[in-house]
Amino acid sequence: MISRYTRPEMAKLWSLKNKYQKWLEIEILVCEAWAEKGVIPKEALAKIKEKASFSVERIAEIETQVKHDVIAFISNVEENIGPEGRYLHLGLTSSDILDTANAVLLKEAMEIILEDVEEVMSILREQAFTYKDTPMIGRSHGVHAEPITFGLKLVLWYEEMRRNKKRLQQAKEDISYGKISGAVGTFAHLEPEIEEYVCPKLGLKPAPITNQIIQRDRYAHYFTALAILAGTIEKIALEIRHLQRTEVLEVEEPFTKGQKGSSAMPHKRNPIQCENLCGLARLVRTNAIAALENIALWHERDISHSSVERVIMPDSTILSDFMLHRLKKILANMEVYPERMLKNIYLTKGLIFSQGLLLALVKKGLPRQKAYEMIQDCAMRVWQGEQDLKTQVLSHKEIKVYLTPAEIEKIFDLKYCLRHIDKIFARIF
Repeated sequence: MISRYTRPEMAKLWSLKNKYQKWLEIEILVCEAWAEKGVIPKEALAKIKEKASFSVERIAEIETQVKHDVIAFISNVEENIGPEGRYLHLGLTSSDILDTANAVLLKEAMEIILEDVEEVMSILREQAFTYKDTPMIGRSHGVHAEPITFGLKLVLWYEEMRRNKKRLQQAKEDISYGKISGAVGTFAHLEPEIEEYVCPKLGLKPAPITNQIIQRDRYAHYFTALAILAGTIEKIALEIRHLQRTEVLEVEEPFTKGQKGSSAMPHKRNPIQCENLCGLARLVRTNAIAALENIALWHERDISHSSVERVIMPDSTILSDFMLHRLKKILANMEVYPERMLKNIYLTKGLIFSQGLLLALVKKGLPRQKAYEMIQDCAMRVWQGEQDLKTQVLSHKEIKVYLTPAEIEKIFDLKYCLRHIDKIFARIF
């Protein structure tokens, strides 16, 4: 998945060189632990630490023959060390190296993603306060409902992103476990103390119990957390796409100098960045399904999970990082049109204030159904092009019995509808 769009931190993290470097660190730490126990001579350990190195190209060459990446790696390192290389991989199985290294890589990848989330939240917070009192129409089923503010929409996204942050932190904690427990997790040719020495030095905890592998519910937790994050990004991007529609045109994603919207139509300003995010979210969700499928394996393990993880580990983390980085730019530089928002509020000629009228009549003692029918009668006339709702209500014989003109005016006051915005902000911030 590494491409020219991959951000440098993630590209470096998932490079073959970095992966093999992690493997080498684990092998050397295991040798240190054995040396502490007197199994590996101190002189041999010194030689191992001095000479241990690898070549990505040489590993690939050996792998073409042995058809096993860990064996190819160990063979190459042993070539470089010399006779003392025989102490490498003492008592280990491949998954001791693979799963422990995976835990380190996934933990570090999540740390990058969490930094991205923090930056998105910071932008959302700033924009939310900028547009806290900017009224716009709220919609349900895509149809005008009642007034909100654009700031309130941004706060909604901020709070959801905060929940994502918590889920991602939990997933990071859950993935940060290593294992150095041997072929089926019994320490048959190891000592538990070896694992207890190695894992903390890598920033991991020893898994309390394993078979040949770290159990894949931990991975499923990790990738489903990323999938939910992707869902939030898609939700935001989809909303901006809607708000950018010509008929709405309340918000636009950034359109930079020299950018072209269509090969055929010079006037187009398409929400391509948001559409891109909506598409990429599908990949992250799909990868989460693959991670869930990896939980069930034959006996102490089979290898069906391995091929899947070689794809989804870099892909999902690289995609998540890219999506968050793109979202930051969109949110920081989006075009917002308060005048259009205000114009759209009154597009339906006051119909959006119908609930306030209904409740006012109920408070005056009318049965709810009777009050509903009276307001609906006025509303249907407006839909048919007969004046606006306020005019209809002010001239309605029955309604005038219960509501004064001043009371009606108050119901149609935007500030009254939005009087609790500060309290909602206070709940979040």
